[in-house]
Amino acid sequence: MSLNKVMLIGNVGVDPTVRYLESGAQGPVAGAKVATIRLATTERYRDRGGELRENTEWHTVVAWRNSADYVEKFVHKGSQIFVEGRLRTRQWTDQSGAARYSTEVVADTLQILGRKPDGAGQAQGAAPAGFSQPQGFAPQQPVGPAPADEGDDMPF
Repeated sequence: MSLNKVMLIGNVGVDPTVRYLESGAQGPVAGAKVATIRLATTERYRDRGGELRENTEWHTVVAWRNSADYVEKFVHKGSQIFVEGRLRTRQWTDQSGAARYSTEVVADTLQILGRKPDGAGQAQGAAPAGFSQPQGFAPQQPVGPAPADEGDDMPF
């Protein structure tokens, strides 16, 4: 058994790039739409001297087909997003003939977090069409006080 799963919450560093693969390509990716996102995740901690330190990691996230459509419409520089997917490492040859490697997160689930910058649009907690909410997600509903049981004076 094996598991290849990645979950990230971070901020988009630059506007995503969206492109179409060449229609002459072979296989199921021919003519497919692909979006590439540069996502920053930052770890904050205190060192032994008590000073606050930050370590930022940059991730390349790739979204295909319908997910690429949603990324193109809703994800912009500064957006905070949740990405769930899997790691993929590709090998390619650069212009000088040297073998190069690139590790990417292939997105299975994308969700925009936080509010829309202009405050317009959707209700708080709602995701754009095509973006999924985590399983079991339900917006919080206000809860009133519990009805009093007049026949019992026990505090619990």
